[in-house]
Amino acid sequence: MWRSWFKDGYKKVLSKKKTNFPILKGHPVAQEHAEQVVESHGTIKEKIKTLKKEFKIYRWSPDNPNQKPFLQSYYVDLSQCGPMVLDVLQKIKSEDDSSLSYRRSCREGICGSCAMNIDGTNTVACLKPIDANTNAATIITPLPHMYVIKDLVVDMTNFYQQYKSIEPWLKTKKAAPDGREYRQSIGERKRLDGLYECILCACCSTSCPSYWWNPEEFPGPAALLHAYRWISDSRDEFTEERLQAVTEDKTRLYRCRTIKNCTATCPKSLDPANAINKMKTRHLLSQPVEKGEDKQPQTWAQV
Repeated sequence: MWRSWFKDGYKKVLSKKKTNFPILKGHPVAQEHAEQVVESHGTIKEKIKTLKKEFKIYRWSPDNPNQKPFLQSYYVDLSQCGPMVLDVLQKIKSEDDSSLSYRRSCREGICGSCAMNIDGTNTVACLKPIDANTNAATIITPLPHMYVIKDLVVDMTNFYQQYKSIEPWLKTKKAAPDGREYRQSIGERKRLDGLYECILCACCSTSCPSYWWNPEEFPGPAALLHAYRWISDSRDEFTEERLQAVTEDKTRLYRCRTIKNCTATCPKSLDPANAINKMKTRHLLSQPVEKGEDKQPQTWAQV
């Protein structure tokens, strides 16, 4: 009796599974496993606790100029959100507050549009993973020491002007040998690694105290990194002129104090401080040294 009951019941369950998993027809064990997976997944989904995390976001609008900037709290369910901070901003803007303003484009760490300060560090939101600690709020503010246009959007005009000032394009005095392109060896091309990858996100420049103090005069780490990129390019024929342009005024290249905030914060793991130091070395080695005979002989006191 018990054997027949179990056999009939098993057949009924099997027939039900076959309708749910036709691809597993003829594989009862696999069907049973599949049914268990679906059941356990449903149970977990029902029992899972909502993972809500607080995000405090800088808010200011030119439409309300008399209202001081403030941090507005948003609570986001991390189980229903992507893994990056940009996903959080997208979710907030689309579901909670459409007035929130920020820049974004590629979401792959290439364009540099979504640069902002997250938990005290300048970075790009699309490459910054969400801190899974739900006990502490994540604070998101604009890039420091920049004029805020609205919320997380800052004015990049001065930054781009400084980038333009170093003339970031190939400059030559004669045409290419074949009239088509300027070639370089593999070794010459390799010297540009760590320089050309800059995405102009301004994370480095806005973390630099020298840039904070003299934003009108000091080009900043990003512009100087690009300046060294063209100085190092074997195809460029204005190397000395470029080096002179960044060293003729003490407020440009030598305003850098090698604090290295730029290197610590770069989301692309570049080293602007190292590039600036190499430019300084190259400039100092090119300076004429005074001849020994022009100096006064040194006298020593007798004791």
